[in-house]
Order: sequence, then C-alpha cells, then structure tokens
Amino acid sequence: MTSRGDPAADTQELDAVFAETVRRTGASIGALYLLAPDEQLLWLDVLCGAPAEFAAPWARVSTAAPAPVAEAVREDRVVWVGSQEEMARSYPRTAMVLPYPLALVAAPVTGARRWGVLLLMWPATRPPYMTGRERGHIASRCRRLARLLQEADEHGGTPARGALPRVVPTGTGHRSASPATAAADFVERLPGGSCALDLEGHFTYLSSGACRLLGSEAGQLLGTLPWQSLRWLDDPAYEDRYRAAVISREAVSFTACRPPDQWLEFHLYPDASGISIRIVPSGAQPPPVPAPRWSTHTVTPTRAGRLYQLTHLAAGLTEVVGVQDVVDLVADQIMPAFGAQGLVLSTADGGRLRINGHRGYAPHTIERLDALPLDTDFTPAGHALASGIPAFFSDPEEMRRIYPEAPLISGKQAWAFLPLIISGRPVGICILSYDSPHEFPAEERAVLTSLAGLVAQALDRARLYDTKHELAHGLQQALLPRTLPRISGLRVAARYLPATRGMDIGGDFYDLIRLGDTAAAAVIGDVQGHNVAAAALMGQVRTGVHAHATLGTAPDQVLARTNRLLTDLGPDLFTSCLYVHLDFARRRATLASAGHPPPLLRLPDGDTRPVDVTPGPLLGIDPDAVFPLTEIPLTPGGLLVLYTDGLVETPTVDLDDSIAHLAHHLAHADDRDLDLLIDELLRKASATEQRTDDVALLVLQHGTGR
Repeated sequence: MTSRGDPAADTQELDAVFAETVRRTGASIGALYLLAPDEQLLWLDVLCGAPAEFAAPWARVSTAAPAPVAEAVREDRVVWVGSQEEMARSYPRTAMVLPYPLALVAAPVTGARRWGVLLLMWPATRPPYMTGRERGHIASRCRRLARLLQEADEHGGTPARGALPRVVPTGTGHRSASPATAAADFVERLPGGSCALDLEGHFTYLSSGACRLLGSEAGQLLGTLPWQSLRWLDDPAYEDRYRAAVISREAVSFTACRPPDQWLEFHLYPDASGISIRIVPSGAQPPPVPAPRWSTHTVTPTRAGRLYQLTHLAAGLTEVVGVQDVVDLVADQIMPAFGAQGLVLSTADGGRLRINGHRGYAPHTIERLDALPLDTDFTPAGHALASGIPAFFSDPEEMRRIYPEAPLISGKQAWAFLPLIISGRPVGICILSYDSPHEFPAEERAVLTSLAGLVAQALDRARLYDTKHELAHGLQQALLPRTLPRISGLRVAARYLPATRGMDIGGDFYDLIRLGDTAAAAVIGDVQGHNVAAAALMGQVRTGVHAHATLGTAPDQVLARTNRLLTDLGPDLFTSCLYVHLDFARRRATLASAGHPPPLLRLPDGDTRPVDVTPGPLLGIDPDAVFPLTEIPLTPGGLLVLYTDGLVETPTVDLDDSIAHLAHHLAHADDRDLDLLIDELLRKASATEQRTDDVALLVLQHGTGR
C-alpha cells in the first residue's frame, strides 16, 4: 500500500506496474509516454530494457508527428507494427532511426482523460501479429496505468518531467553488482564466452583471454564503455552493432582491427540482463591500406547515439513546410535534444536579422534583439553569420570579454550561435541558449554545426513556400469578389477553400450580380488546373460573365457569348460554369449549365435533391455550343446550393453517390446561419478524405421573413 499524498510512493507503484507490464507481455523494451498539459506533446517518462541515451531522439514527440506513439494518442487506438518492412512503409521517419528487425505496439493510456501512450517492443522473432488475448491484456494494463496516473494526480500531481526518463529494470534476471556475479550471468548465457556488457554498454566481466585479445587489463576496462577505453573500437559502426543487439535482442557479429594488424571477430548475444560477447581471432585479411595507428591528436568520431539523433532530426526537417513549422520543430525537438532552454531563429532580410520565432525569452528581450543589422557588434550573431563560423560561449564571462552588453539582455548563461548558410549565401542564424553554464564538447559542436546546415536548407525552402503561398493567396483573393452585394429578399453566404495538398492557385470562382431591383444572377465555375494560367483564365471568365449579365442577356446567351470569347482566346484549358438568373417578381429561377455539377435545392419542408439541369458542353471547346435552359420556382425559405466538383469528387466513389450524400447532409443542416451551414457541409464532405481540389460554395436562400 502507498500512503496517500506521497508522490514518491505513487511514482514507485507506477514504475512497478509498468515494469510488470513489460515483463508479462514478453516485451524486450517498454516506454511510457505522458501527454503534456497542452496535449501538443508526448514526453518520455519511464523506460525499461534500454539505456536512456537510446531514447534521446524520441524523448519528446509532437502529437501531430507521423509516429506510432503520436498516432495512438491522436486517434485513441492501438497501433501495431509487425515488422521492419511495415515500419518503413507506414512510418518511414521512425524507421530511419530504428533500422532494426522488431515489432512494436503503441497503446493509448486512457481513463477519465487521456494520459499518454504505452510503447512495447519485441524482437522480430515473435509472430508478426497480435492475438485478441494479447490486445485484451495490453488494454487491461493500460487501464491500470491510467488509474495509477489518476490517483497520483489526485494525491499531488502527475510525475514531474525530468531531463531524462526514469530507467527501471523488468525484474527478469538481475543487475550485475560485481565481476563475480556478472561472470555467473555470462556462463548461463553462453558457455565459453569471453566478456559481458550491461545494457548501458559497460564492461561487467572479462576473461583473461579477452584481456589478452583486447590488449588491456581487466581493471582498466571494467565499468568502461568499449568505444571509450579501447580507442580502436571508437567508431560509430561498432557502437551501432551494440545498439542493434540491445534493441533487436538478436545475435550480432562484426569484425574489427586491433592495431596494427590483428583482426578480431566479435559475436554479441543479448538478453534482458546484458550482452555476452565472444571474441575470436579472425582469418580476414587486412585492407590494402593499413589501418591508421591512433595518436593523441586523433579526432573522436561522433557517437552513434548522436548520429541517430541527427538522422531523426534531419528526417523531421525534410517534412516541414512553412517557416513556423521550422521554428516549431527546432523548438520541440532540437532544443530538448541538446538541453537548451532558449531559442531565437532569425532570417537575413533587408540587411537586418528579422526574428521569425523564439522560445524561452521575454517579449521585451525579443523586441530588443529583433531587426539588428547584419554587421551588429551587439551580439555575436552578425560576426557568426558574416564568417560562417559557429560561435560557442560556455558562460557569461566568456561572452562578456568580447560582447560586454550581450549577457545583460537576456540573463542567459551559455549560447551557441549557429549561422545558417547555403552555398555561401547567408540565410539567417539559429541561437540556442542555456539558463546555466554549459560546456560544448567537440562532438556536440560538430553535430550542431551539421544540424545548422540542415536547418538552413529547411528554412530557405520554407521561406520560398511562404512567399509563394502569400502570392497565391493574394492573387486568388484579388480575382474573387471581396464582398457580395446585399440584395433585398435574398440571404447569401459563400466560401472558397484551396486544395489541402500543395499551394498552387486554383481556378474555382463564384459571383453574385445585382440586376436591378427585382433580379439578380448567381454564378459559379471551375477552370481546369491549379496554376497561374488557371487563375488568369478564371479572372477572364468571371469578367466576361459579369459584363454580359449586366447587359440583361439571357442565361443561355451569357454562357454562349463567354464561350465564344474563350474559344477565340484558345487557352487550352476548359471551364465548367453554372449561371442562375433569379427573378424575384415572378419567383422563378432560370439556370444554364456548361458541364457543371447540378445545384442542390432544399424546399421548406426539408425535401432536398439535385436540380435536374440539362448541361451544355464545357466552355472553350465548341464556339457554336448551345446551353439549354432550365426553370424552377423560387419558394420562400428554399435553399439553393451551388458548388464546384472539389466538394463532391472522391477517388473510387461514384459522383452521383457523392452528390446524393451532400444532399442528405444539406437536408439535415440548420439554416439559421448560412456560414455555419457551409461549415457543416464542408466538415461532412471532408470527414474521411483529404481535399485534392479547390472548393467554391455559394448558398442562396429566398426571403423567409427572418
């Protein structure tokens, strides 16, 4: 029993139940992610079966990320990945940093509220599917974890987030407390072996034969990491083999050369308590060029963990779209990966550094730092950007010697100024800062410098995207009517939405034209394509229709004359169009269509159906085309909905079925607010499919007395 209100006891019970869950499910590795208060982020709270360093790339995961744990909490469902092939197919970004044969499940931990996600991983030797019993057991354990988190919250708060996750043992096997007990573990795992590592990679046992082959005494190696105590093993490729053994729980082998020319084979046999290693001389021939001897000036290679972290962050940067996406990714993943508490991301614009995003700074500080000239001496940013050389300051005194005013501005205690350069062209600068003094080892500086190049590429692409998007949006808005005229006896609402994929300009348009005191015209159309040519043609079509309509031309002739204009222009793009003439005096509507989807009519009694309009051909094909007329009554309270095909066209679904579904939704929609009615139609139409085409929507309601 735990005492009520004791956070430490609550945490101990949570850890125990979590470890028991990992053990009972037979998983080799387990992780418990908790949802941040704003529900935008998952942070790793408890880990089992692997060192905390392994989890660095996934210590914080955005709930919007394309990752199994994010999808599990986002969609409140169990996510099962049965093989590495399935991982690469469904979650390529995750597969890049987990390139090992494995299976995993991510299950939401949900009770009275969403708490987080339980992640379990197995070696690939297990069946590539889950039984119903396994699913039920995992769901039961998730409910129990949710209850414990609820109780902890009631007693005094959920567990406090630490810099690293808590690592707990599963209870299968035991930690090697001394070389003697480690040797006993080794004998149980592998007869005749030579040395053993714990799961963190430290030597726990070495035989005399291992010491002879490795060229070091046991006392010099016990408790150390092989790639730190044996310089000739200080290569990310060898550390990667160890990581593969820990994560996959499968035997791994590799060959390494002990200088000057002795080749050794290493065979790793992992389990839940550690790794047994057999070392034997190899018959492999040395490479044509002798392996270099180590000297005191040799640069230490980047650790494999850092390389995986860099790969993970690089994969994330390839997915960002706009500048704000870059800022968010740097803040959510790069900052915590390097322990930073502050961020300023600026771009070079007009001879000044314009701040695009920041974290961990007060508004008045950002106001003081924004728009500094590129050659500023106030902070190291200008010099770093001009020289292209990163600048690192481990404490305020180091900064103060060169830039005396800089430490006073923000109160930060350490800084990394990373210039963002592409082919010699300055893009901007990324500044990571720390609330306490921070050393920057050579390895960390190398990784940050490499990362700066990736951020520069992503930021440059994002700026181009944002510029093009703003241009497209501005042009589109200029071609569409800014406001619709107020017409007595007619309620109107309209909406234009660009496609959800890409940022090109669309050719959809709508218009409402006043024709005296007792008539009006409603128009909707769709020019083929999603580019500047389509938008330009859309502007010409809308202008032509408007000009002919205001002359009092009949609906069929409005389309016929616009059609002749387009065929004369020869744009090689086709246009659909629906023209509706509203005669309030006669309470009649006359329609003419050029290959456009039929409008929907909802009568006051709720009866809703497509209007039976006989369409003519698309505009711009046949200069002598005829456009038949259709006449319907204008009933007070009736709704007429004009739309483009982007609202109803869905791959593999018949168009008539899609229109029927839209009519069904319209029949049950509330028409008290036409803008809310449009929102409802758009929500229903895109509930299961992503839009790949633009949408224009125009809703008309004849006088209802409201």
